[in-house]
Amino acid sequence: MLSSMLNMFRVGDLRKRIVFTLLMILLYRVGAFMPAPGIDVEQVQLLRDRADQGGVLAFLQLFSGGSLTSFAVFALGVMPYITASIIMQVLGVVVPRIEQWQQQGAVGQRKITQWTRYLTVAIAVIQSTSFAFLFNDRGNSISGQSGANLLPDFHIGTVSVVVLTLTAGTALLMWMGELITQKGIGNGMSLLIMISIVSGFPAQGSLIHAENGVVASVVVVAVLMAMIAAIVFVEQGQRRIPVQFAKRVVGRRMYGGQNTYIPLKVNQSGVIPIIFASSVLYLPVLVAAALPWDGFRGWIDNNLAQPDNVFYFTITGLLIVGFAYFYTAITFDPVKQADTIRKQGGFVPGIRPGHQTERYLARILSRITLPGALFIAGVALVPSILINVFLDTSAGVGSGGAAGFGFIGISILISAGVSLETMKQVDSQLTMRNYEGFLK
Repeated sequence: MLSSMLNMFRVGDLRKRIVFTLLMILLYRVGAFMPAPGIDVEQVQLLRDRADQGGVLAFLQLFSGGSLTSFAVFALGVMPYITASIIMQVLGVVVPRIEQWQQQGAVGQRKITQWTRYLTVAIAVIQSTSFAFLFNDRGNSISGQSGANLLPDFHIGTVSVVVLTLTAGTALLMWMGELITQKGIGNGMSLLIMISIVSGFPAQGSLIHAENGVVASVVVVAVLMAMIAAIVFVEQGQRRIPVQFAKRVVGRRMYGGQNTYIPLKVNQSGVIPIIFASSVLYLPVLVAAALPWDGFRGWIDNNLAQPDNVFYFTITGLLIVGFAYFYTAITFDPVKQADTIRKQGGFVPGIRPGHQTERYLARILSRITLPGALFIAGVALVPSILINVFLDTSAGVGSGGAAGFGFIGISILISAGVSLETMKQVDSQLTMRNYEGFLK
């Protein structure tokens, strides 16, 4: 393992990509602690203490790495971009023009990306305006308390500067994520989400150790290790569908005749269903926090923003399974795959080319998607149940560590999944240059 890590820095191109990615992450973390203009810094700590207790604030800052409760430049994180991506993918099913773009290859993808950027900026403006009104004196009832006023000089000038700063921060993050994807290692947006989540682990772990003792810390570490092992095991699992190609004689040469396979992963959609489901849950929580309706806000706080609630388990599980099927259908189309195999002169042994191959691939894909979706739903929810059983999460401020770790399932699944995909890219780069990789 040590020699493989050293090999990463022996390859010049790979070394540049890794250094570039680390610099982008460092810039992101600096912006996560840089407060927006007009913010009362003394009130920030009070807001952080409330977020440690769980509830709406704990859920809202899940993907911001603590920058939301600091009202930093990157307070919105990449969630506006994720939300815009979900909207564009859903519109691709019902809007003919977007569906045509999806079928145009690279040209259509550039158009979709451009409109996703526009939609991201629009969503960022709406969310930053909501947060500006949310975190002033009259908006602090979201946690059932009062006294924190992040915007003491609340007027149109201050609000405009805050909205412009947060929107510009989101646009900068979107640009940084795309740069990491192009010039760095891994998917830029996924890496930024992972860094946001991982950055909160040390503080939450220390709170659990301080408030719940050594036994609770051992339980949390054991759960984390078991989850990581299970995630890696399932992520590596795949169903290989054999494909044979008929021999063809072109001139004096013979082509084809080889055997290959189509690798269908058990978890074909990766961590995308978790991110999408969290984004969908993020919207009503944000709306409830901004609206003055105490009853609706209290219901959202006690149900959708509490990882120990049965309603939260049910809605999150259904969303994860639904998005797993949705994203798998987008990324792997049995009709196109069967048509491609037929045009290349291939066939699945025992299955006729064309419609029967399409039905066969669709049936196999449906069968392996269900256990994969149930697995990621279980990984996202079961740890929350274990944490709430073994840790005291009902003592208010004293249970800050446990409450903050209530979303541990979602956090560790995203972190492990993104880390594994990134290491696969590094491994492929090393293998291409005749170096020993990480994966065996």
